Amino acid sequence: MATSTGPTEKPKTTDGRRLLAGRYQVGSLIGRGGMADVHLGTDTRLGRTVAIKLLRSSLASDPAFRVRFRQEAQSAARMAHPTIVRVFDAGEEIVLDERGVETQVPFIVMEYVDGKMVKDIISMGPLEPAEATHIVEGILTALEYSHRAGVVHRDIKPGNIMITRNGQVKVMDFGIARAISDSSATVAQTTAILGTAQYFSPEQARGESVDARTDLYSTGIVLFEMLTGRAPFRGDTAVAVAYQHVSEQPPVPSSINPKISPALDAVVLRALTKDRNERYQSAAEFRDDVQTAASGRIPQKKLPEPDFGATLFGAAPSDTLGASTAMKQLAADDYTIVRTQNRPPAVWIWSGILAVIVIVAAVVFWVVSLSPTQQVVDVAREVPDLTGATYDSAAEALRDLDLVVSQHTETSPTIAEGQVIRTDPPAGTRLAQGDSVDVYVSSGIAQAAVPDVENTGLAGAQEALTAQGFTVGSITRQHSPTYANDVVISSDPPAGTQLGEGSTVNLIVSDGVVELPDVRNLTIAEARGILEGPELGLRVTIGRTGGCGPQSDIVVTQSMPPGTVPQGSEIVIDYCDGT
Repeated sequence: MATSTGPTEKPKTTDGRRLLAGRYQVGSLIGRGGMADVHLGTDTRLGRTVAIKLLRSSLASDPAFRVRFRQEAQSAARMAHPTIVRVFDAGEEIVLDERGVETQVPFIVMEYVDGKMVKDIISMGPLEPAEATHIVEGILTALEYSHRAGVVHRDIKPGNIMITRNGQVKVMDFGIARAISDSSATVAQTTAILGTAQYFSPEQARGESVDARTDLYSTGIVLFEMLTGRAPFRGDTAVAVAYQHVSEQPPVPSSINPKISPALDAVVLRALTKDRNERYQSAAEFRDDVQTAASGRIPQKKLPEPDFGATLFGAAPSDTLGASTAMKQLAADDYTIVRTQNRPPAVWIWSGILAVIVIVAAVVFWVVSLSPTQQVVDVAREVPDLTGATYDSAAEALRDLDLVVSQHTETSPTIAEGQVIRTDPPAGTRLAQGDSVDVYVSSGIAQAAVPDVENTGLAGAQEALTAQGFTVGSITRQHSPTYANDVVISSDPPAGTQLGEGSTVNLIVSDGVVELPDVRNLTIAEARGILEGPELGLRVTIGRTGGCGPQSDIVVTQSMPPGTVPQGSEIVIDYCDGT
């Protein structure tokens, strides 16, 4: 990180353009925010186009800011990921202002991004849910990377997110909000920062310490705004908006835009939970639920799994209102790099020209002499087929290709647990160095509990089992005194058992009859106990008959012969009355 300390004038190139740190040529203004201006620029040392952010000189008057600014810029510069705008350099330039007073101007040199800011896209109306979920997945991928690196953004908002011409999501201004919030900013600076109050988390609005979950709340606000075209909380002042973040519930997104599914409603509302312990605990968990909702399924809340160092939870210093500026980067201008050396002798010029001619001639000869089977080496990286490999071996293979790897899990009925199911982009896709590849690893067959189908009709029970992904196996008919015909008595395995998707569940179903025994020659009391008992549940009527000998309490006849009878049947048993 370069920090210039002189001279006390505005250095210029030979064409009159301002030069920072002796190498960065400041070009046209391409963006302006409350805390900084953004210029198109050229790194004259490397000959590349950059974006140069010039922060307000009033910030640099605070020594605490200058120290924090350098630390945060260094942290941001260490992050190299396709979804994060790179920070190449940062420092302070001492210049003379219009009154001839020395002024320190903090600056940041960043990757130039040719694209649109999300805030400009939203200004044209709500995004389609598929487009909004694609963008928020990119934001969460960037946050997952930064949180693992120990960097909390603190100022996620549409003005800090860009979409390149090929659809790549780019998040910028990591660490700048912390540098500003940790310094003793003036009232005027704080007022400028309040412009981002629409994206504050409740803990930021209360002035509490922030952590990675603060970024996830702000991302939920951005997702809400992309889906509906407006922020969930609006007010005449920043204080009014901050109060709503702390005390009011956001509207359901689908109440504003009916195109939004219940699944996306659930994801947004969980991201906007006031209690940070109840909202998403990691960017990966948030992104997994977004992907689930995008497929039309409502995510099931899971116990949080740590996704990064515990220091990101509660260890950050107390945060006040913080912000960074918006940047809109358009097409690059061409600038001339200034010669800084004396003219070389003519002999060396002609020697150089001759050497170039020889090299070009050799290359042309080599290309022309290539046989049809020879091919120029393709520097693109082709995603290999990793299906069935372990995650560790798949990750190693991709990293050997200089690709960035992100792990995800999903169930699979065919791929064993711990093995790779697929990659996104798929096998055979050609990527550039540093591109990201999502690797989906099997967590095994999806598990579900056997539903309780007892006392349910056979058809309804079969439908309930099929809906849970089970296969209906054998159907066994069984006598029952209480379950009606074709009603399920029990299942095998029993209700509540956890089984893999596609497992077989057998059913025991009532046939609506009971087995009537022969109760003749039993006493009336014995016969009645058996027939009316819980095993048969029949109705008994006592009768008497004559001509059968002396009076006795022994059953001499029964109205139905032994065998199957409908449940609840009436049975008449007679005894001899001695007449």
